[in-house]
Amino acid sequence: MARSKKESAGGALPPTGAGLIRYFDEDTQGIKMGPRTVVIGSIVFIVAFVVLHAVGL
Repeated sequence: MARSKKESAGGALPPTGAGLIRYFDEDTQGIKMGPRTVVIGSIVFIVAFVVLHAVGL
């Protein structure tokens, strides 16, 4: 008869993410910006570039 998984494991299984870095646990120094700020800043940069290109600078 086949053994059950519990018996064939031979003890506790190792963690699935052993040795991997979980980046959301890392606390880093620096500027923290939300996605809305990045999108608005990108749009402002693009508009400024187009305006400067239109006036010939």
